[in-house]
Amino acid sequence: MDRIKSPSNIYLIIVTIIGCISFVIYDSFQFDTSSKMVFKFAFIGAILLLNHYTIPIPPEGNSTSMDSAIYMAGIFLYGLDFTLDILLVTSIINAVYQRKIAWWKHLFNFALYSLMMTLSYQVYSLSGGSFNKIDTNNLLPYLISLSAYFLINVILIGVYFYLLHKEKINTVFIGMLKDKSFLVSYVTTLLLSIVCGILFDREAYFGLFLFICIAILLSVAFNQHFQLFQATLDKANKDFLTGLNNHGYFKEILEKEVAVAKEADMPLSVVLLDIDDFKKYNDLYGHIQGDQLLQEFGTLLKNESEEENYTVARYGGEEFSILMPNTKRQSALSFMNELRKKANDTYYKGVEGLPYRCLSFSAGIAECEKETYSISELLNKADQAMYAAKDQGKNLVKIYNEHSEYSIQRSLALEKELEEAEQQLKIFLSKDVYTYRHSKRVYQYAVDFSRILHLTDHERKTLILGALIHDIGKIEIPRDILNKKGKLEPHEWEMMKKHVTWGKEIISTNKKLDDLIPLVELHHERFDGKGYPYGLAGKSIPKLARILCVIDSFDAMTTERPYQKTKTFKEAIVELRTCSGKQFDPQFVEPFIELIKQLDSLGEELEDISATVNS
Repeated sequence: MDRIKSPSNIYLIIVTIIGCISFVIYDSFQFDTSSKMVFKFAFIGAILLLNHYTIPIPPEGNSTSMDSAIYMAGIFLYGLDFTLDILLVTSIINAVYQRKIAWWKHLFNFALYSLMMTLSYQVYSLSGGSFNKIDTNNLLPYLISLSAYFLINVILIGVYFYLLHKEKINTVFIGMLKDKSFLVSYVTTLLLSIVCGILFDREAYFGLFLFICIAILLSVAFNQHFQLFQATLDKANKDFLTGLNNHGYFKEILEKEVAVAKEADMPLSVVLLDIDDFKKYNDLYGHIQGDQLLQEFGTLLKNESEEENYTVARYGGEEFSILMPNTKRQSALSFMNELRKKANDTYYKGVEGLPYRCLSFSAGIAECEKETYSISELLNKADQAMYAAKDQGKNLVKIYNEHSEYSIQRSLALEKELEEAEQQLKIFLSKDVYTYRHSKRVYQYAVDFSRILHLTDHERKTLILGALIHDIGKIEIPRDILNKKGKLEPHEWEMMKKHVTWGKEIISTNKKLDDLIPLVELHHERFDGKGYPYGLAGKSIPKLARILCVIDSFDAMTTERPYQKTKTFKEAIVELRTCSGKQFDPQFVEPFIELIKQLDSLGEELEDISATVNS
């Protein structure tokens, strides 16, 4: 209903109604056995043939056909009633033949032709035009009528594009009229109506045959010219390396789409994404292979986005952008997480040298709102969200949230402890970048989750610091086990499990970190007693360790690691709920899922998941 109420759609409805009324008033629809009947069928056949050879004209999406020349010749020779009969039959045949085109577009096109023919006929009659033959001694009525036909078309189409794109009205008309290909093709078509009339008047069917040959050849020539023009335009708007839209053209499209979305009150989301560790990839393999990676990744983005009618651009360097019309932030998040998983799971040459041993990216999403002042503001929000994803450990998609504190340290009295803990973490985990980034993400989740739980200040501080260093014991695990692809052998898994006790030993050397020992040592205990290292169950596991278990598991499931494929957010949430009461304390599962809803606006999507799990 909201779409119907948009100005452009209301305009289409009004023009369609007026055009259909004019047809009913001026056409008696007579098919008899007179000689004119044969002429009608000849004209109908000619128009149907020429409709295969349309000429594209600006604005984008508009086109003209040489059929206008035959329609106008019909008016000059046999009047309006004769020509409207032809219009009706050809419109019905085209609607049946082109069934994939929406019915309302066929109806609007029919109404548009009816209006142009009716008004140009009236002008022709009032200016003293004669019927049944072309009077070359008095060309003024023809020129006035053709000018009226041209102006009516330009005005009706121009107003529609003005209402659709909300550009200045003079900008729309100037854009149409200053294009020489548009003017030449249209004026040629209209002048050919006189040529068609003369040929048919003098040589009947042979004259019509000659005209069709001329019209088809001209249509082909115009198309070649337009394609050459379009190819030149594409070069200016495309990125030479990836073939995607370039930065400047993307911002032009975004400006128009934002105007449309705000006017029609439709959702629109924008994504900025950046390939993780691309500089390291270039340093390892050189810029030529780096360019190859950009091309292949660009192809992945284009193929996945085209299915959803999204617009993709290379925003600069290893940064890309995606414009998602009619898409809410929840759907954008779902699409981007699926895309992130696909990028993780697709092999690209040399990615084994990257920290995650796969291609990953960090992305930020911003949704256009009524209050959005400019595209710069929208892009800046997406940029902030993207860098929040980077800061949280990379290989993540984040939605911009004005309530998020992207630099949470400023809001807590933990700056010194956090800085010291992170420096320790960087030193200890210098050989394992994955674990460092995982710890950073778990830390951020802990910051956010601690806000909505009923924790004391001391508990909150302990949870946040414990989340940051909970995997510090992995420094003792050999690199080949940490980075092994595929399932771990039993003895390797036993060694991996020892990281919790090794982590306890490391932090026990610092008395200031004693409160963190339960989180480091017990975050892999399970609520049902099947965890490690001690097999504790239920509330015998410290509360903060039970909380950390939920957070740690969610991030581990949704982020690529050498021995485990990524789950989407939807899959991970299903897993959390499935394991509630088994691996996880039920009292923290749903609050954590609610947190994900708040942070990433997964609301509607998660409700669907809930219904599926409960059924």
